[in-house]
Formats: sequence, C-alpha cells, structure tokens
Amino acid sequence: MKVYLVGGAVRDQLLDYPVKERDWVVVGATPELMLQQGYQQVGRDFPVFLHPETKDEYALARTERKTSPGYTGFAVHASPDVSLEDDLLRRDLTINAMAIDDQGQLIDPYNGQADLNNRILRHVSPAFSEDPVRILRIARFAARYKHLGFTVADETLQLMSKMVQKGEVDALVAERVWQEMDKALSERHPEEFITVLRQCGALSVILTEIDCLFGIPQPEIYHPEIDTGIHTLMVLQQASLLSNKTTVRFAALCHDLGKCASPKQGLPGHHGHEEKGVEIIKRLCERLRIPNHHRDLAVITSRFHLHVHRALELRAETLLKTLEQLDALRKPERFEEFLTACLADIRGRKGLETTDYPQADYFRGALEAINHIDIEPLKAQQLKGPQMAEAIFNMRLNAIKKYV
Repeated sequence: MKVYLVGGAVRDQLLDYPVKERDWVVVGATPELMLQQGYQQVGRDFPVFLHPETKDEYALARTERKTSPGYTGFAVHASPDVSLEDDLLRRDLTINAMAIDDQGQLIDPYNGQADLNNRILRHVSPAFSEDPVRILRIARFAARYKHLGFTVADETLQLMSKMVQKGEVDALVAERVWQEMDKALSERHPEEFITVLRQCGALSVILTEIDCLFGIPQPEIYHPEIDTGIHTLMVLQQASLLSNKTTVRFAALCHDLGKCASPKQGLPGHHGHEEKGVEIIKRLCERLRIPNHHRDLAVITSRFHLHVHRALELRAETLLKTLEQLDALRKPERFEEFLTACLADIRGRKGLETTDYPQADYFRGALEAINHIDIEPLKAQQLKGPQMAEAIFNMRLNAIKKYV
C-alpha cells in the first residue's frame, strides 16, 4: 500500500499558489484494508475514504470506462493492481496528473510540470472527451490562472469543440453547470470562463442568453467598445475588481441581457432593454436552478441600473420610488451590491475603466435622508393602513426634496 498526494494540491504547490485542499491516491489497497485502518468510506460510485484524523479524501487508484453519454456514464474499476500511472491517465489536464510520494519526489508521467512552466492547459489523453464537465472545468481553470498567463492548448480547444459538435454538452445537468459557473465567478478573471466557453462553441449551448450578446451593437457615444458581448465581459471584469461576491459578479454578467431582445431595425438603440432583461434573467435562473439571492440582485440590476446612471436627472418622487422598489431600507447590504454592479457597468467600457461615479453616492445620500425621518408623530395620529403608508411616503418625499 502506497499513498500519493495528487491533483490540485501538487499543481498549486508547484505554482506557489495557495493550496485549499489535499487529495490522495492509494495504490495497492482494498476497501477492507482502508476500513481496518480507521478510514471512513464516503464514495458510493467508487471507493473514496476520509482520513480518521485529517478528514482529507483518500481514493483508491482507479480506471474508468465510458458506458453511456454524459458525465455520469462511466464504469469504475478500482483494485490493488491499478497503478498510479493508470490512475493519473484518467485525469483531465496534464497539470492535474502529477503526484508526490511520501519521500517528496514528484511523479510526472504526462509532462505536467512542463505544461505548468509553459502556462498551458492541455488534456492528458483522448479520454478527456468522454466527460463534458471537463469543458466547464478547463474554462474555470482558465479563469483562475489567467493572471499567471495560462492559455488553453490549441489541440485541447479543438477537442472541446468536437465534443460540443457531437452533443456531449447537451447531457450536462443544470446543477453541475451552475456549480462550475459559480466557482468560476469566484475566480480572479471570471470573464475568461465565458471567453473559453465561447471559443469552443459551448457558450451557445450552455448560456445562450450570454452568447447572443456578441455581435449586437450599442451606441458608440456611450459604448466605445460597441459590441454588447465585449461590454459584458468588461463589466464582469470590473465587477471582479470591485467585489469578491458572486452575486455582484452574476448581476454584472446579466445586466444587459435584455439587449438580445432589441428589434434589429432599432439598433444600435436598446429602448426598454432594462425591463426586457428581467424575464430573460428569470428564465435563465430557473433553467440552471440558480439561487434566489443571485437572481434577485440580477433582476434589480437589470431593471434599475439606468436609474442610477441618470440619478442627477431624476425627480424626487422617482428617486424615492426607485429606492422603495429596490427595497433599500430593508436590504441595505443588497442595495450596496446593486450600486457596485452599476459602477461595474459604467467602468466596463473602453477607456472608462477608472471613471468616477458620483451617482452612487447621490443614491446613498437619498437613502440616508429617508432613513433619518421620525415617524413617531404619525403614530400619535393613530393613522392606519393606506393612510399611514401615504403619510410615510409624503414624509420621505419631503426629505428627498430637501436632500435634492
């Protein structure tokens, strides 16, 4: 029985990158032997065990054989005669197919270290094409390591394209797509996730709502980059600089989805795209089973981002109604996330990446003004129902007018 550190921990250790978790492969063991040594079995489809003290995952060396379409259609073979090289061969990327033994020696049968040094994401073997989730994983790794100069190997990108053409991506289930997408949104360059999926053709299958934005023009006076898809990537990049919250980044990604529904004869104008985007976002979130807090922030960002951009032009009553519709009084944290997404939209334009955004502070000031009103006198009048609501609205409106 031999134990090896494998996968991401080896890769990130060699990159001098933070190691978040450690996975181990055990060669020459059986499930019975692992249980005898106090390990707890957790894998149902293949033997994976938790260490009795560290709780790290220890998997028996295994091979896989494709039995049906999709990412679950595999027969797994785990036995003491499966070698470390056999186990590493089934992995996705060469940089993930390295191991370190108990003496600290690197075992690298598929030249992962060379690809690591050359900053290349390359598949280990043709078996890569058997699992469509690997397309999402490569795009996610591209998002994680773009700042280090990593790119996807041409032959790997070609293989991914063939997988899309053969319909392998169609077998992906919603939960797995969102799981990988959510992880990608947390990386340093989430826009690269979208770029790689588009390069191999997977974006048009997985995220048609995003893919359709590319090629749609916008008025150059407001958008020097012109292309809506390019603008969306720039906004997502800015959002990742402004916030580490995936809710904000998802809202940035979805803020202009309504522009796909703009009539061609009216281009490059996009009248009413804010409200059109709401239903598109809701359908996207329902299809991929995206959490409600992501959906809700994306919806209000689509619906109201132009209100903030035009804040200094708004009448006091419109400003107040917008704050109420944003539920800013009850959800100030979400309100701040919304303003951050709006700032990302402004800065996600060619040449405007560092522009000031006084509109956000204007909205914050308006919220602070109505936060400080005293409704105790109204309670003394014993107003009820609609009368109380109208009286509170008028007090808030007067506060906003004074602020303006």
